[in-house]
Amino acid sequence: MSQLQPYVNQKVSVIMNDGRIVVGTLRGLDQTTNIIMQNSQERIFSEDEGVEVVDLGLYLIRGDNIAVIGLVDEELDGALDLENLKGEPLPSLKH
Repeated sequence: MSQLQPYVNQKVSVIMNDGRIVVGTLRGLDQTTNIIMQNSQERIFSEDEGVEVVDLGLYLIRGDNIAVIGLVDEELDGALDLENLKGEPLPSLKH
């Protein structure tokens, strides 16, 4: 059984190898860590403006594109002021 199985139906944050960050509800996964997320949003960080949130809805991510998956503390996440949060975008992973 996958170590991610307890995360199913939980809100997770996924950092992809290209530096993108997607937050949403993990709905399913397979043996190669391909995942299905529901109500997902991409968060695009900028040093000049607040975080841009792009609604993606139902979203499939290939397992080989995933760098990190973590549970989201919904209380802390809800308290974030994304419109005024600035930060440098994550760089792509280098192998």
